[in-house]
Amino acid sequence: MHRYTGKAMALGVSGGVDSMCLLYWLHEIGADVVCLHVNHRLRPQADTETEYVKSVCEKLNIPCHIFYWDGDKPENGLEAAAREARYKMMTDFCHQNNIEYLLTAHQSDDQIETFLMNLSRGSGLYGLSAMLPESERDGIKILRPLLEVSRDEIKQYCDNNNIKYFVDSMNSDEHYTRVKIRKNRHVLNDKLDISDSRILLAIQNLARTREWMDKYIASRVELVIRSWGAMFVSSFLFDEAEEIRLKFLGTLIQKIGGNNYPVRLNSLQKALSNLQSDCKFTLGHCTIRRLNDRILIVPEGKRTSFRKRHEKRK
Repeated sequence: MHRYTGKAMALGVSGGVDSMCLLYWLHEIGADVVCLHVNHRLRPQADTETEYVKSVCEKLNIPCHIFYWDGDKPENGLEAAAREARYKMMTDFCHQNNIEYLLTAHQSDDQIETFLMNLSRGSGLYGLSAMLPESERDGIKILRPLLEVSRDEIKQYCDNNNIKYFVDSMNSDEHYTRVKIRKNRHVLNDKLDISDSRILLAIQNLARTREWMDKYIASRVELVIRSWGAMFVSSFLFDEAEEIRLKFLGTLIQKIGGNNYPVRLNSLQKALSNLQSDCKFTLGHCTIRRLNDRILIVPEGKRTSFRKRHEKRK
């Protein structure tokens, strides 16, 4: 965190043990931080947690801003929708207040659970390298300074310093895949001798490969992307190894479609199969078309004329 000293930062604080630990630690080191708390109005104790976060920030003399997720809630995908709403409110605040960095309190247990969740989905390099210490979302840098700290260490810090925190009842609901993994992952160590430290080492090794891949893909994307979309010859895609093809195509779709998350791997694999010959289809809020040896990707609803795009690039 030393290289961020003196930088204005925002911290997402839920009132749970992880974020309360990070809030106190940042105060202890004298960081220039503002607290952002989102009340999703999903649980009876949510208002109590909101008042507690406000009171702690007043005691620590840390600015605190409260956001409420109002309106109708989806019946399916509630957890994902709540996460989207939370990040949207927080990144919007950062843009409005010229704050470059948003901190979250994800820790090493979250990292392992993310790895195992993605493993269960058959994810590739990007899913299995889990969360990065620094990433970007909606133009804001997301920092995760606790990724190498365990949940037990965080609880110990809070208990030793008499820091009160709340336990989300949803953390015990095994309807959620993450909770099911959390409650059963001890089997890996107890029965198979696969320790947490070994899983974290595997994640770090994959992350190094991911870092190289990110730099290479970024250089390729920069060559073809334009304000209206992207167009390139098919060999620019298919002369690469399959993992690079998937990431290159996925990155273009994510950027052009304006999506926070990449398209699922199986959808990208199907898209690559379609692009072996002339086709036209939609994916990730984009229209994708191949005609002869050229591939065009534009935002969904935009015209897919190769002639006009070709003329603009002359």
